[in-house]
Amino acid sequence: MNPRYNPRTIESEWQRKWDESRIFQPDISDKEKYFITIPYPYLNGNLHAGHTRTFTIGDVIARYRRMLGLNVLFPMAFHATGTPIIGLAELIAKRDPETLRVYTELHGIPDDVIAKLDSPESLVEYFGMESEAAMRLIGYSIDWTRRFTTIDPAYTKFVEWQFNKLHELGHIVKGSHPVRWCPNDENPVEDHDLLHGEGANILDYTLLKFKLASDVSDVSDVSDGSGRSDEWILPCATLRPETVFGVTNLWVNPDIVHAKVTVNGEQWIVSEEAYRKLTHTDKVVRKIGEIKGEDLIGKTVENPLINHNVLILPANFVDPANGSGIVMSVPAHAPYDYLALRDLKGANLGKYGISDDISDLKMISLISVPDMGEFPAIEAVDELGVSNQSDPLTEQATKLVYRREFHNGVLKENTGKYAGIAVSKIKDVLTSDLVERGVADIFYEFSELPVVCRCGTTCVVKMVKDQWFVNYSNPEWKDQVYAHLADMQIIPEELRVEFENKIDWLKDKACARRKGLGTRLPWDNEWLIESLADSTIYMSYYIISKYLDRIDVSQLTPAFFDYVLLGKGDARNLPINEDLAKQIRADLKYWYPVDIRSSGKDLVPNHLLFFLFHHVAIFPKEMLPRAIAVNGFVSLEGAKMSKSKGPLLTLKHAVTTYGADVTRLYILGTAEHTQDADWRSESVNNNQKQVEKFYNLVYRVISDPEADEPPKIIDKWMMSRLQHRISETREALEVLRTRHALQNAFYLLMHDLKWYQRRGGVSSLKAVAHVWIRLMAPFMPHICEELWKGIGEDGFISLSEYPAPDPNLVDRCAERAEELVENTLDDIEEIIRVTSMKPERITLFTAPAWKNTVLKQALIASRSGKLDMGALMKELMQDPEIKKHARDVPKFVQQLIKDVRTWDAAQVNNRLEGLDERAVLSEALEFFERELGCAVAVLDADAIDATDAARDDLDPQGRRKFAEPGRPAIYVKDTN
Repeated sequence: MNPRYNPRTIESEWQRKWDESRIFQPDISDKEKYFITIPYPYLNGNLHAGHTRTFTIGDVIARYRRMLGLNVLFPMAFHATGTPIIGLAELIAKRDPETLRVYTELHGIPDDVIAKLDSPESLVEYFGMESEAAMRLIGYSIDWTRRFTTIDPAYTKFVEWQFNKLHELGHIVKGSHPVRWCPNDENPVEDHDLLHGEGANILDYTLLKFKLASDVSDVSDVSDGSGRSDEWILPCATLRPETVFGVTNLWVNPDIVHAKVTVNGEQWIVSEEAYRKLTHTDKVVRKIGEIKGEDLIGKTVENPLINHNVLILPANFVDPANGSGIVMSVPAHAPYDYLALRDLKGANLGKYGISDDISDLKMISLISVPDMGEFPAIEAVDELGVSNQSDPLTEQATKLVYRREFHNGVLKENTGKYAGIAVSKIKDVLTSDLVERGVADIFYEFSELPVVCRCGTTCVVKMVKDQWFVNYSNPEWKDQVYAHLADMQIIPEELRVEFENKIDWLKDKACARRKGLGTRLPWDNEWLIESLADSTIYMSYYIISKYLDRIDVSQLTPAFFDYVLLGKGDARNLPINEDLAKQIRADLKYWYPVDIRSSGKDLVPNHLLFFLFHHVAIFPKEMLPRAIAVNGFVSLEGAKMSKSKGPLLTLKHAVTTYGADVTRLYILGTAEHTQDADWRSESVNNNQKQVEKFYNLVYRVISDPEADEPPKIIDKWMMSRLQHRISETREALEVLRTRHALQNAFYLLMHDLKWYQRRGGVSSLKAVAHVWIRLMAPFMPHICEELWKGIGEDGFISLSEYPAPDPNLVDRCAERAEELVENTLDDIEEIIRVTSMKPERITLFTAPAWKNTVLKQALIASRSGKLDMGALMKELMQDPEIKKHARDVPKFVQQLIKDVRTWDAAQVNNRLEGLDERAVLSEALEFFERELGCAVAVLDADAIDATDAARDDLDPQGRRKFAEPGRPAIYVKDTN
């Protein structure tokens, strides 16, 4: 074993040994199984630090469960369907400068290699090879015998079978639905197709039709030539149609040119961007002219619901890309509108023909909210101290008003027949009424902007006709998914509500497209199955993929999949060997269901939902997934990473720079669960030093001869602390709290060992080292394999038994004793630091007997739930010894009760066991004297009287009266 830590040598050696021994290629057995999967990566770039976090968490789970004695299957494959790979190949073929720069500089692809990646097939082959190599380089315990890509002919057969099943079950329907659409690719797009807006949903806006008032019919720049400007509509998109009753004005951006269009025979004025969006709907839309925004300012429009005209006012904040490009103003209930009107007061609007002061505009309150005034917007602005409409707090105020009004608001009398209806229940009712009356329409918009396809095109919401959809909106199907979700483990548990909400909101999704790589719909070959839709139950395909070298693609019939995946039919009637079919079926029954699906949080609203829906639809209850775990993202030096724009840290670069185990340790220890991690080079360098320290420390321990010393209190303490570290680590790993697990298994245990050695501990070092390297093996497998070999153990640490706590080694008294020693040393050092003394002698006074008696009585009272100052004092004063100190008892008891009330039951019981503090401190005298460089004595505070103390110079300052249980009094004699 090399005394110097050389990560490259160690890691390559153990990766080779793992491969040669095939220890991560499990077969079915009589052992309990554990099947873990993580999402396969998409092959349009090299793996980066974001992948590293998700994949490394998965590997830690696999290694931990394997060391618990389970038969673990951890497979991997690669995703290639859809349009991104085709688009990338086309850009490379065109020698697009930016694409070449990104892939040579960020992804590290040599110039001579990238020139050859001008076809989808070459990209899939290259990035598949690179991704597998990177995963091997970091030491993932993956079974590579099950590897496949989603464009393999065999996988295509599997997807065809799945979709035929869904079609037979009525879950694939044809119809017209709004979808995210790329006008350039002429395809629906899902999250993985996007550069921006991956989480954008499609929202149903209510489009309220405000008509230009008849008193402006002589304005030729608005009229269509007939002189009837009242036929012109200024539509306003809103998610809160009920607020139409409180509109005081419209906002129009005076600096943009608007489009004059006909929409199903009506004449509308909208932004140019809104016009383009409308062309993708099912409406008949035609542009007939243009009008400047400034020409609309000062005109009035008629509220479609009440007989009331409102003014059009200028607002540069109106975004033409959002909604219709025209906004209705409800200042009583919208902080942005209130602030905009307030900021506009006093402005010279004469150039727009507005002569009157807009301060005459009266706000209209239409919603009653408990504990809020008549105008919630004003109240929220004042409550948060919002200065103006540009203040970031404006958004917070908006959310505050919306939340309170939505959950507690009720419509007022001025809303007519809708009065008394809760805000949370009005939208659908009111929108339906308004659409039926012809004064409103439905407008689909993204929940966030912009939404940009990987090809660089801004996406729109398109109403697609005769499109194939998965009917996720089916209430019966949703109920089945809800029921199964209730039986699943969700990690972290607080995400359960998000899953429930996402299921509730999930709508039908387009499942087919015209362009891209992938599987064609078996019953409609004009369509290709969408690349999220073909990646929902592929975990079951891992069971089959192992045997594909013995099966011809033509033999993968529907009957084959029915039998091996669902147990339907007879193996004797299949086109493959009967025994092979039965073997695959046996494998499926053994490995399925998936025990845990671990993924990044970006897949919660899409893939993970589809994963649940499709499993529930196709598989029987006993084959449904058991758990889902979700983790956060990774940024790079504080910046969001991007495969297509940068910055980017590839997995390969991280490992070759810092080593596999250092990379793993850092990525696992910087954040917990859905918290986002940040890769900081300086911090990684510090981690590298910690790993080297770990290696060197354990190397020295296993190289030194056995210590021939009887156990001391410090040894009992060390073994007891070790049991706590084991327990905390295991408990954390059960719920994938990798940061907490590492805090205990690595950093805190290293701190414990440092203290143990500082205290002169020797005899427990080898026992601790033997446990420590096994405790760390799931996190840093290479270095732990090397140390396992160095300690003289046979076989792989990866297959050894994970440490379990031994309750017999937990010694609360030893821990309290060492806590007393450490705290006492800290107190002495603090005194010396503050006073700048140079100690000649230090005397420690342990608490007098009466204080220990008081503590015991307080603990007994606390345990019985009767800790009360009056009752305790009454009981204490019956003790003659305590009564002698009647002047000091009340103050001591008062503080003691405060302290005891902060202790939990375990702490109370622990302290009731008692501790001979003088004996503990006396045993540590040699340690104190070595640390402090002077003589140290330990005395009981009540063992000497005041005369003796003064005469012998033991306590001339009377410090001993401050001695308390667990905190000895300290007298420092200065050399001066």
